[in-house]
Amino acid sequence: MSDTIYALSSGALPAGLAVVRISGPRTAEVVAGLCGVLPSPRQAVLRSIRNRNGDVIDQGLVLYFAAPASFTGEDCAELQVHGGRAVVNAILSELEALPGLRHAEAGEFARRAFHNDKLDLVEVEGLADLISAETEMQRRLAQEHSSGHLSAIYEGWARRLTHARAMIEAELDFADEDDVPGSVAAKIWDDMRNLKVEIADHLEGAGIAEIIRDGLKIVIAGEPNAGKSSLLNHLARRDVAIVTDIAGTTRDVLSVDLSLAGFSVQLFDTAGLRETDDRIEQEGIRRARLTMDQADVILLLADTPEGFAQLAGFDQGKPIVRVGTKIDRAPLLWDKASASADVLISTVTGEGIERLIEVVTAFLPDLSGRNALSLPTRKRHVSCLQQARSAIDMSLTQSNRGLDIQAEYLRQAGDALGRITGRVDVEDLLGVIFSEFCIGK
Repeated sequence: MSDTIYALSSGALPAGLAVVRISGPRTAEVVAGLCGVLPSPRQAVLRSIRNRNGDVIDQGLVLYFAAPASFTGEDCAELQVHGGRAVVNAILSELEALPGLRHAEAGEFARRAFHNDKLDLVEVEGLADLISAETEMQRRLAQEHSSGHLSAIYEGWARRLTHARAMIEAELDFADEDDVPGSVAAKIWDDMRNLKVEIADHLEGAGIAEIIRDGLKIVIAGEPNAGKSSLLNHLARRDVAIVTDIAGTTRDVLSVDLSLAGFSVQLFDTAGLRETDDRIEQEGIRRARLTMDQADVILLLADTPEGFAQLAGFDQGKPIVRVGTKIDRAPLLWDKASASADVLISTVTGEGIERLIEVVTAFLPDLSGRNALSLPTRKRHVSCLQQARSAIDMSLTQSNRGLDIQAEYLRQAGDALGRITGRVDVEDLLGVIFSEFCIGK
């Protein structure tokens, strides 16, 4: 943390613009050496950036942020220069030659922001998700987290737990003081019951968050030559899978990522399901069934009404959409048995594709009326929340074992919430006690 670090913070080169970020105790000295004069904090100025010999490397905008009013909480600067490889490499080489400077490690700027209390762990994760977001819903979810809205919820819950523990500790340790009313702990149990319900309701959104962040997993399954690979290629609008008239062409699981109604959708093409002696095809079918086990929705394809019997023995509680294919070849056949399929399509003419997309879209989460996306997105969030809820429940049910045992369970609940944001401060307890009671006067 005593080193001054630097790195290219913008995208791949070449580019119209490149941003070189510097952070650490020597930032002001470095910027003054490169640009001649240190700019006023938080003002963009046009400067010539020179090497040690005084030769101009490039002209660009220079911004200086004095600690603690910066992203990392340290002295920080940005050099916004032309995004040519030679320009950027020359600047990085110049920084590398300066004593006390080193190239930043992966995520080190954000790590310093965390250590300097500029970001908590949820905000750091949200920032990473915002950078990698590919769909509108992923952007909204990441923005909610990186802006601190989700952290504010967890910190509010942690304050309520701290307050509850303070009331219990006050009754246990300072019951003889005039400023501490009797049975003050009894007032906090209704709030703890409400908090337990709030955490449980919050956990119910984990499934929605998983779909937003990781995508809805849709598996295309069915008998060989039913048109699975053709459908994958049609929806992806490119040739992802090989399509032939030979049964068993697809032997491995292929996947593409699509954006549908602002959500990410993972579409999987699988081997045709049938009895076979071909060992390679058997392995493909095994992988197909394994992928189906992990699916959110299964599109079961058949080019004849009788083909849907292929999955008659497969029942994993997954939503299944029966899709009749190749209706351009045998329209009369499907007219007589249209009730056997949920959707009829042709990848040749495009008929029924829009209807299929409407059916698939119905499986996406309904976020209408939801103004915020403060949802737990990672397994560690869910695990810590479950621990907190269980600890609160244990505290509520252990009334016969004494207030000290109940307070310990509330401490565990608070620590579990603190692990989500990375902020577990035991000194908060004393602060609440001495701020709410005039103990010792």
